[in-house]
Amino acid sequence: MTNQELLKCLTEVDGVSGYEQKVSRLIADACKPYCDEIKMDKMGNLMVVKRAGIDDAPKVMLAAHMDEIGLIITRIEKEGFLRFTSVGGIDPRTLLAQEVTVRGREDIPGVIGAKPPHLTSKKERKKAVEMEKMFIDVGMSKDQVEKKISVGDLVTIDREFITLHNDFAAGKSMDDRAGVLVLFQTLKELQYLKSNLDLYAVATVQEEVGIRGAITSTFTINPDIGIAIDVCHATMPGVDEEDAAEMGKGPAIGFGPHVHPKIFKKLKEIAEEVDLDYQIEPSPYPGGTDAWGIQVARTGVASGLVSIPLRYMHTSVEMLSLDDIKRSGQLLAQFVARIDSDFVEGLKCY
Repeated sequence: MTNQELLKCLTEVDGVSGYEQKVSRLIADACKPYCDEIKMDKMGNLMVVKRAGIDDAPKVMLAAHMDEIGLIITRIEKEGFLRFTSVGGIDPRTLLAQEVTVRGREDIPGVIGAKPPHLTSKKERKKAVEMEKMFIDVGMSKDQVEKKISVGDLVTIDREFITLHNDFAAGKSMDDRAGVLVLFQTLKELQYLKSNLDLYAVATVQEEVGIRGAITSTFTINPDIGIAIDVCHATMPGVDEEDAAEMGKGPAIGFGPHVHPKIFKKLKEIAEEVDLDYQIEPSPYPGGTDAWGIQVARTGVASGLVSIPLRYMHTSVEMLSLDDIKRSGQLLAQFVARIDSDFVEGLKCY
């Protein structure tokens, strides 16, 4: 399976925060040929282990979250319309007129209805519709709905993965299934490299609702080094260049309070040594990625952050460069292969 084919599968399957099982199964099947062990913890984090075959080898953890933002049913109206709220951060402006699937007793297709402009007042047309005033229409009466759907059922946006020019692709849940694909790419690259470290490639859960999986999986693994793989904002109209990275120009290496300076320096050095394009992502406010969860677990972990530039984050048309995913995997594989116990020991002092 090519990277593009696997990313299509990963992004089109549903896996809202707390309900990532379908995604987890896909990842486990894809990674099985490239690892020594696959295990899952009580919270649902998937840990893919590739051992160095050395006694007391240092441990490096690479983490990408597999959950996606979504919706949850809160009320069934007397006419059969469904009220809902968000799971994770969703801009209500992106929801109107979307096709959705309600994950009830069976999968039920529906649409998020929009009041026609002919029937709206001037005042209504001047402001965005609040989520509390939206509804999902599945074309059923209340009696029919209640046989198939319950309050608490999840809802996902329907969106097919598409490829565009210049090796770009778009779809839902690229944040952070693209990071999961980087884990897969890293494992594939390591087939041809010798490593002195035990690698734990972790697909974490519930990042979108509080970075929960990264904290618990890091506590379990207790790695010497932990690097989060996530997405960052890409350049587009209306976004300042200092707040974004360019698509197609390689991974963005994070730098800030949650990144150990020696890990940042080493990632840069390796990228330059193997002639891999990269960018720098200033990240002054920790907390938006699994890097924070890794850093603060137990007594603290030397952490890093590698990001894939992404346009239209937290929408159903998130866009990225497939080449940036490949380069990210190559960079991280080289990092895992080139560091040793001496480097790990040197992280204890700046």
